[in-house]
Amino acid sequence: MKMKKFASLLLAGVMSVSMLASCGVPENKVNSVDDLEGKIIGVQLGTTGMIYAEDVKDATVEKYNKGADAIEALKNGKIDCVIIDIEPAKVFVSKNDELKILDDPFVSEDYAMAFNLENTELQGKVNAALAELKKDGTIDGIMKHWIGDEKDEKSYESPADVKRDNGTLKMATNAEFPPYELKKDGKVVGIDPDIMQAVADKLGMTLEIEDIAFDSLIPELESKKADVVAAGMTVTEDRKKNVLFSDSYATGVQAIVVRKK
Repeated sequence: MKMKKFASLLLAGVMSVSMLASCGVPENKVNSVDDLEGKIIGVQLGTTGMIYAEDVKDATVEKYNKGADAIEALKNGKIDCVIIDIEPAKVFVSKNDELKILDDPFVSEDYAMAFNLENTELQGKVNAALAELKKDGTIDGIMKHWIGDEKDEKSYESPADVKRDNGTLKMATNAEFPPYELKKDGKVVGIDPDIMQAVADKLGMTLEIEDIAFDSLIPELESKKADVVAAGMTVTEDRKKNVLFSDSYATGVQAIVVRKK
């Protein structure tokens, strides 16, 4: 009898702990863009998601150094949703069954490379290279390796006969936006590194990549420590005051990630 009673008490205790744990995470209250008003929104510091979220009426915007940190806060019930680029959102949701992306996009935007305001020469060269890479299908090929059902995450390979007599192209990025940029075996890989490598091939330059915080990218250009920023960066009128942009190479969407339950 004592063993049965002990087992019953143990089972009751486990059930109580389980119920308390599940009660610790509040129900999802964001089911559309219209539900964002007055909610706690998680964003990555320095992104356009942060800028747009700050315009939501009565919302509290919690800022994180990494998108992954915002996702963890969402899972733990500390915030109501996360606003982040659609492709990183897909990656995070694929790894977290308890999360989903709302059907309603928050906003659409164009991605481009950024340069120091004085560096019109490099801007022109990169634009010319991007035009060639779009025309010959290289950019489409890179996108297919990183986005879609047939993706294999295989990095772009430079032609064997490329000459690099024109110096070094210093690229700054933030490797927290898969599949645009991420760390793999200690190396920064993804769409932006691949496209910039293809650009460097066209320009006859050696590409060097520096991984820094997202909100440090524009200051890195302004101080001329980097030649170009490629980081899934959205073209905005406010940013145009501080940097030059290349022609757009991709169209993105700011998505809203929420808990399923």
